[in-house]
Amino acid sequence: MERTIKIFITVFFVILSFLPVAAEDVNPATLVTPQNVDYKICTRSYIMKPEKLFYMAIASAQANRFDINEIQSKTGYILFTAAGKEYLASVMRIDSNNSQLRITPVNNNYFFAPGIVLNFFRYIDLNGATPLVTLKKI
Repeated sequence: MERTIKIFITVFFVILSFLPVAAEDVNPATLVTPQNVDYKICTRSYIMKPEKLFYMAIASAQANRFDINEIQSKTGYILFTAAGKEYLASVMRIDSNNSQLRITPVNNNYFFAPGIVLNFFRYIDLNGATPLVTLKKI
């Protein structure tokens, strides 16, 4: 079972790495410049099961080239480092088909580049419709 999950996650990341990411008309300087970020920007609700959102959050951290420090699938959190700061991405179940993703800095200092959070969410928004498939046992 554990081997199947590892194979599934590996194939999932390989497939997601080949998906195109659309560019938007956003001034890159506003995404990179540290500034006070509102807490509302750090939280977003999705119409997908929490398990899928958790895997999408892992894929988003990987696609954005953030350093993943720790993953806890039972409680649904990912601890990652971006631009020299640690962040916590928490997946919470709202109901059976809705979930919420919250990305907060570990030190509760909300003075950081908003592009970290916005790019994290943008990846999930663009690739969230991709269906998850179960791999056949080899």
